[in-house]
Amino acid sequence: MTAQDPITEVEDIVARARAAQQQFEAGGSQALYDRAATAAAWAIMEPSHNETLAKLAVETTGLGNVPDKITKNHRKTLGLMRDIQHVPTFGVIRDDTDTGITEIARPIGVIGAVVPSTNPGATPANNIINALKCGNAIVVSPSPKGVLTCEKLLEYIHSEFKKSSIDSDLVQMIPGRGSKEKTQRLLEISDLIVVTGSQNNVRRAYTSGTPALAVGAGNVTVIIDETADLTAAAQKIGASKTFDNATSCSSENSIVVVDAIYDAFAAEMAKAGGALITDDKRVLDTLWVKGHLNPRAIAQDADTLIEALGLTVEVSAGTQFIAVETTGIGPDHPLSGEKLSRVLAVYRAADFDDAVAITRRVQLYQGAGHSVGIHSTETTRPLALAKAIPTSRVIVNQAHTFGTGGAFNNGMPFSLSMGCGSWGGNSIDDNLHWKHFMQTTKIVREIPTREPKIEDIFKDYWMATGA
Repeated sequence: MTAQDPITEVEDIVARARAAQQQFEAGGSQALYDRAATAAAWAIMEPSHNETLAKLAVETTGLGNVPDKITKNHRKTLGLMRDIQHVPTFGVIRDDTDTGITEIARPIGVIGAVVPSTNPGATPANNIINALKCGNAIVVSPSPKGVLTCEKLLEYIHSEFKKSSIDSDLVQMIPGRGSKEKTQRLLEISDLIVVTGSQNNVRRAYTSGTPALAVGAGNVTVIIDETADLTAAAQKIGASKTFDNATSCSSENSIVVVDAIYDAFAAEMAKAGGALITDDKRVLDTLWVKGHLNPRAIAQDADTLIEALGLTVEVSAGTQFIAVETTGIGPDHPLSGEKLSRVLAVYRAADFDDAVAITRRVQLYQGAGHSVGIHSTETTRPLALAKAIPTSRVIVNQAHTFGTGGAFNNGMPFSLSMGCGSWGGNSIDDNLHWKHFMQTTKIVREIPTREPKIEDIFKDYWMATGA
């Protein structure tokens, strides 16, 4: 027996998913969609499953740490389930007598989801839950390192499906280590593509000919101004920077500290586990090897990172992250970009206006559209920052990693994929969430005529221009 052609294999998987989705929709109800989404959520949140998935993710990818993966799997899924719990996604979801429009929720069909190795359990689970909630099937294409975790996740999901006689073909994955060819075929024949991960995959998604939701690169910059609560800011930045060894796209990569409080903040940062390094060349020469990030430093625990950077003697015991003073920004200064490690670039600004200017330069180099942050008690400054920076989010006085992708103490939707708008070459500027997995049909009825008089529209214009 000859092995199945890889492209044919992908086509067969999508065909099974499409058949399952059609049956899912034909026999659909809000209760059924909710049950399927809840089954997928419990598959990752059940404590023993969560622990197994977290351990497997770290063992097979070498990225992050087990306790934080457990926390991430739990909180991201719990938060998502809170967000969608009472959301109507089946049948009539709006009936507006004033406009005469009735809106009916409709599934998209088969979702093709490309997911990264940094979150091989949480990200596919998030996409799967959203897809099922809206009546879709989904086929996941994991990164090579994330295959085993994704396989185990789907095993758990299918086991939960059996309890409710839900077709396992609704949730599938591209088997094996994958390939660009198989992923490309998935992109081409799905009804919607959702891509989180490498910018190469993002570009392929947007040029595939299939409607795509692909998110841009993160390179978060956070301002600490002279009005900030320095102790709280340092603690939040430390907790955020070290969470899951900085695997999140929302992890702080640079901070910009106003000169008036620079030394005081450095002292608070030291208390929070941050060691300030003044020789940026020393870190550059070890964090990058032959133009690429040192694999011994990427998303590693503090001790491993410090050893990889050759800083064991220079930093104090208990150091949790490395803060590197630097001034350079742009392609010739890689510290100003995403570092995927417990390394933080530190810029010194003359004042708030200078801090905004530095932040803007960093974002225009890398990470445009994603998000920035500010620690300040001056209430007008977040708005000033929002107007000056090409960004979709300004996170205020929060641990950035926890705030950007949804939190129980802010109003952002829980997500692991942050749209970056046109600044980041994306079709959305919102957190990817359930609304993006659904489309609608509108029934439009006649209503009493509402035609305005021409003077009602143009009166002010005529007066202003003398027309």
